[in-house]
Amino acid sequence: MIDTTHQINHVERRVGSRVLPAGEARVLTISQTYDAPVADVWDACTNPARIARWFLAISGDLRLHGRYQFAGNAGGVVQRCDPPESFAATWEMGEQISWIEVRLTPESEERTRFTLEHVAHVDDTVWAQFGPGAVGIGWDMGLVGLATYLRGGDGGDDVRQEGAAWATSEAGRDFLVASGRLWGEADVAAGADPARAAEAAARTLAAYTGEPTPTP
Repeated sequence: MIDTTHQINHVERRVGSRVLPAGEARVLTISQTYDAPVADVWDACTNPARIARWFLAISGDLRLHGRYQFAGNAGGVVQRCDPPESFAATWEMGEQISWIEVRLTPESEERTRFTLEHVAHVDDTVWAQFGPGAVGIGWDMGLVGLATYLRGGDGGDDVRQEGAAWATSEAGRDFLVASGRLWGEADVAAGADPARAAEAAARTLAAYTGEPTPTP
């Protein structure tokens, strides 16, 4: 059973900026602590068979400079790999290219802090239209899968099936709404205009739920 309130409240969300060689970029950061040792979380995030049980089926070469592809989603190239602490990769969707970095920090022998950064250029058309929630809601859903998987053990396809059913339930929709609202608040906290942030968050929620964008 996925506890929507517990999950939404145990994730930290931040929006910031960074200067890259090609110019200014936006940085989305999402993190959560799991009751699992760092070696287990690392394997769950880098072992193709385990990734497919809580996130998406993945193909390709999951090693330094290897190219990967998530089924029906993004692909990219592994740019850095420092087990069991961190890895970085490009995140490519069509012509849109951004970057991700995952860091694992042990808080004790049995607890690990998972932190993911998603970096996109300021002129990224998706970010400009939808704000950080465009990828933030998706990562929130991913952390739901990882939390459920690590809590329940290696349950084959059960976690993905449970997550798919939950995502279309009333509780799942409530989670999407809360996630979109919180990413909008994080955007405002980082200096975004509140009205524009609210409009972007509304467009993002409409894209995820299939409902019309609310009129201000």
